[in-house]
Amino acid sequence: MKYIEIKNQSAAMEFTLAGLTSSAELQTLLFGIFTLIYATALSGNFLLIFTICTCRKLHTPMYFLLINLSLVNVFSISVTTPKLLQTLWTHRNTISFYGCITQVFLFIWCLATELFLLSFMAFDRYAAICHPLQYTVIMRKEMCVGTASGVWFAGMVNSAVHAGLMLKLSFCNSNIVNHFFCDIPPLLQLSCSDTSLNEMMTFVADVFFGIFSCGLTLTSYSFILRAIFRIRSTEGKKKAFSTCSSHLIVISLLFSSVIYTYTGKRASSDYSQDKFVSLLYSVVTPVVNPLIYSLRNKEVREALKTITGRVRLLRRPQV
Repeated sequence: MKYIEIKNQSAAMEFTLAGLTSSAELQTLLFGIFTLIYATALSGNFLLIFTICTCRKLHTPMYFLLINLSLVNVFSISVTTPKLLQTLWTHRNTISFYGCITQVFLFIWCLATELFLLSFMAFDRYAAICHPLQYTVIMRKEMCVGTASGVWFAGMVNSAVHAGLMLKLSFCNSNIVNHFFCDIPPLLQLSCSDTSLNEMMTFVADVFFGIFSCGLTLTSYSFILRAIFRIRSTEGKKKAFSTCSSHLIVISLLFSSVIYTYTGKRASSDYSQDKFVSLLYSVVTPVVNPLIYSLRNKEVREALKTITGRVRLLRRPQV
């Protein structure tokens, strides 16, 4: 283990990412797996964005929010996975101090934005099911664009605070980050400075972006479920559940893993288990989101069939 005693202002300072495994054989296997995952995530999210943009029938508030979610997914997985692939392929797992802080800034921005976006999507489903006659008024264009912009801005401000506080720390315990990317909890373990302010702001962000947004989502769905149970027809209940099931799967996967990671005990320096949980919201979720929203959504499937039909017509040889 390499020890250093240097202020973080030095541009020459480097961290060493422990990664997922030290086995060369497993690293080669993981490189192929994560390359496939990354390619699937990019193609799936970009295809979903293209489908929504080209199909006029999908120009609704729900799909506008879905475009934002897909952009966050592309942004999020591109922050962590390329560096992970480089580490697995070249076996060079060092990252500069400023590169590490940049990764923290971008990833926390994506994570906070995604949490609030999912909460707003839950509110959208609440408005559609519980107030269908007022839906177009509640979810008007100005509100959707304003809220989406506010969510992105709030996420950026939150990440800027954490990155700024991280820049003021000194690291003299070790330069080995027990993770496959730079994240706040393992970095705080390496600091020899007073991290009480960092931990306090992390706790505030946990409550505001994690627990509060989760609470908003659960509140929305409690009203949704109450409205669904009041529907008399079985067909009506199935239709209402189908519009919410995809979103429920996504939020259960994301919120559980995020809350576990960022509100758990920080006394232990062993993040071996946590980094595998982190795979759920940093790598798996960006892949699962477009699959869930396309395969389980009838309107998206129909739009994809229409696009596929147009492509076949263009490829058909002219007589």
